[in-house]
Amino acid sequence: MFVVSRVDDAGYSGDRSRAGLVIVSNRLPVQWTERGWSRSAGGLVSALEPVLEKRGGTWVGWNGDSGGMTLQPPASETVNYVPVPLIEEEIAQYYLGFANSTLWPLFHGAIRPPEINDSWWKTYCSVNARFAQAAIESVDREGVVWVHDYHLLLVPRLLKRFSSVRTRFFLHIPFPPLEVFARLPWRRELLEGVLGADVAGFQTKRSSSNFIDAVTTFTDAKLVGEDLVSNTGRTRVVTAPISVDAEGFERIAAMPSTRHRAHVLRHKLGDPRTVFLGIDRLDYTKGIEVRLHALEAMLCNHPEIADEVRFVQIAVPSRESIGDYEKTRRSIEQLAGRIDGIHASHLQMPVRYVYDTLSREELVAYYLAADVMAVTPLADGMNLVSKEFVASTVDLNGVLVLSEFAGSANELTDAVLVNPFDIADMADQMYRAMTMPQSEKIARMKAMRWVVDRNDLDVWARRALGSLGDDDTMSVEGLSARRAVG
Repeated sequence: MFVVSRVDDAGYSGDRSRAGLVIVSNRLPVQWTERGWSRSAGGLVSALEPVLEKRGGTWVGWNGDSGGMTLQPPASETVNYVPVPLIEEEIAQYYLGFANSTLWPLFHGAIRPPEINDSWWKTYCSVNARFAQAAIESVDREGVVWVHDYHLLLVPRLLKRFSSVRTRFFLHIPFPPLEVFARLPWRRELLEGVLGADVAGFQTKRSSSNFIDAVTTFTDAKLVGEDLVSNTGRTRVVTAPISVDAEGFERIAAMPSTRHRAHVLRHKLGDPRTVFLGIDRLDYTKGIEVRLHALEAMLCNHPEIADEVRFVQIAVPSRESIGDYEKTRRSIEQLAGRIDGIHASHLQMPVRYVYDTLSREELVAYYLAADVMAVTPLADGMNLVSKEFVASTVDLNGVLVLSEFAGSANELTDAVLVNPFDIADMADQMYRAMTMPQSEKIARMKAMRWVVDRNDLDVWARRALGSLGDDDTMSVEGLSARRAVG
């Protein structure tokens, strides 16, 4: 099942140029479409791309083609791309199947029942072996392979078996509690896969603790200090909350063209008193429906504000061929239509629903146009949209409404924290956000910007790679007496 071609004792073969740092993720930061190469969406790419561009290296991942072609994206000045080909059957079983219909719902607390399919698992194993082989052939003898996320849980151990390189792993989504993870028939194999890494990083202390609980329950590894020790070696578990390119977002937000675009957006909305904004991948974990229900409740409680409020919801297309996602899209569109039908005036509709992928410059313009950012996932490893909004709000004139179940709630404690399972309270908190005194808005945003600026992408990368101790930067947990669930 785990097949990686044997190479020489050091794990090297072929003539491919070697890199000191190799990132391995399901997708490359660019993907092939019918219109040519385009930038891949998602928080993983937006976080990792600046790190690799700065440090230089190689990125191994799927190129987006479904015909098994090794289409080669153009390299940048500092980054080389190594495509891993996938055919339609593998995409269906490894990616849409095991990764996103088994692992994704399970790791997000089984919000949807995970599907168990032995054929999907076998394909997941074979595809992971192919990614491992590509990484071995791309890394320098003294280099580091940094494996990312739930799609590739088996890769670290495969690398350890056939290569002497140092290996790191980082999980971008939550790691579930023991009683949830226990449902997987292949729980031991997946845990042992991650234990192949010298350092395994997680978004929150809760996820790190859940992983340690699972490993010490379902494998022979023991916790010794901060390390998990097994018969194959030691794995240090670190908590490393992922961040954003704060400087880059600030730079875009300060551009006159971006500020003009934000002004135009507000004008097209009718220059309302308050613009609420939601930006999410279209996914049932993101809580888009609950925030619209909360908006509906707020408008029912305060009908006098209907003409003064606009809610812009941008849904980025995601995994459209999975039934749950299409069902989620239809539900959101129907809910938005119902709210507009009840609360629209003869001039304006309270909800503007946008189903599209936007450039970073367009996203920042929307961030600047918004008065209140609503980030309400039912479960989320981190949620970088919340940090992007904070980084972009250079004038301090914005309020973040943030779910307790987003990993970022552990850091952004000056947001208006909400429980997305409590619609009535969410409605009250959204009204509180739109009526908040200016002085309180500024104080809260200033505190959150300090956190995001202090814990930038470089700090995250060094901690996740195991080269930054817990005492080398501030501990953001404890800045406030309020606590998040994530």
